[in-house]
Amino acid sequence: MNNNNPEALNSYLVGGAVRDKLLGHKVYDRDFVVVGSTVEKMLALGFTQVGKDFPVFLHPKSKEEYALARTERKHGKGYTGFICDASSAVTLEEDLLRRDLTINAMAIPFTDTVATSNIIDPYNGKIDLQNRILRHVSSAFVEDPLRVLRVARFAARYHDYGFTIADETLQLMRDISNSGELSTLSGERVWQEMQRSLAENNPEVFFQVLRDCGALEKIWPELNSLWGVPNPEKWHPEICSGIHTIMVLQQAVKLSSNTSVRFAALCHDLGKSLTLEENWPRHQGHEKSGLALVEKICKQLKVPKDHKILALKVCEFHLHCHKAFELKASTIIKLFNNLDVWRKPEEFFDFLKACTADFRGRLHFDEKPYPQVDYLKSAFNAALAVTAKEFVDKRLKGAEIKEAINNKRIAIVQEIKEANLLSANE
Repeated sequence: MNNNNPEALNSYLVGGAVRDKLLGHKVYDRDFVVVGSTVEKMLALGFTQVGKDFPVFLHPKSKEEYALARTERKHGKGYTGFICDASSAVTLEEDLLRRDLTINAMAIPFTDTVATSNIIDPYNGKIDLQNRILRHVSSAFVEDPLRVLRVARFAARYHDYGFTIADETLQLMRDISNSGELSTLSGERVWQEMQRSLAENNPEVFFQVLRDCGALEKIWPELNSLWGVPNPEKWHPEICSGIHTIMVLQQAVKLSSNTSVRFAALCHDLGKSLTLEENWPRHQGHEKSGLALVEKICKQLKVPKDHKILALKVCEFHLHCHKAFELKASTIIKLFNNLDVWRKPEEFFDFLKACTADFRGRLHFDEKPYPQVDYLKSAFNAALAVTAKEFVDKRLKGAEIKEAINNKRIAIVQEIKEANLLSANE
């Protein structure tokens, strides 16, 4: 081997890049495994070590990740409780054996990465890829609780390709969920998998898989509790609050690519899980009662601030949006003030998308018109035109200006409300 040439390493393209190349899916990142090398040799070739616990390096030119082939042995709890062996004696097959799914346990020699004719596939990943099966590589699958979330994410990502989870793999996921190991995962790591899943075309599959294996009950019990909680059939032909929430998420996907909107869709009815059974199927006050549950999950998972703020607003005010035509002009302006629409108009539009998703996320409601959005947008645009300048010119000050602006905005919205009523009666 030429010690001055990184390309002369015995390296292989592995994992997701191989899987997606074979599947015809867009490849975003390439990862390589190096066999028969050491940390010292990698550094001598100009690689930069970035892995503290594992020997991972950045290529001096491409900046792609190269990791020494390694084996792992469980030592402790959680997904970090492993002892790593990255000696030069570790083989490629041993490295691939430690991976989660067979479709992620294939490799291509570095010299053949443009083609796919020379696939190294010791665990039949190619067959599972062709059969659209997500299957664990070995029984060591149960040693890493993070794999429950990863498999659920893969199920969401590749749902359109027709992938399903092997029965025996789903059983191992149930075993992990029942073991208590999911509690060792950090909130940040859970959120990372959840947010990546929310960005997919079928994020509902992620949550359904977690329900199927008992993981959702452990990770987000308040969301899991919505299944079996009934709604009034008149407004919710689908009845079940959990099913409704998933349908709302599906509608949110159609309306926005923002994960904040999709997360808000999941949070909007959390308060219904607190309704006493004797009050079913009505859920009076669920908007307010749900706020504490939104705060709880956001704190637990370290959810980004913008996602949290939107989720809280949708939870508290989604019924205001649904009842927009019934609201007084002063109440609409109060709603706008609570939503901070003057400073955050884009967040207001995301709020409207989440409320639209809530309305359409019901059985037979997906094609129904939702004119409340256009009504509130017209009211917002008209009220937004009111500025402080005209009141400053009238020598008003401080609180007087604020009150004058508010009163004029109410008057403008009242005009829109009356025009809308007139139009509806014609």
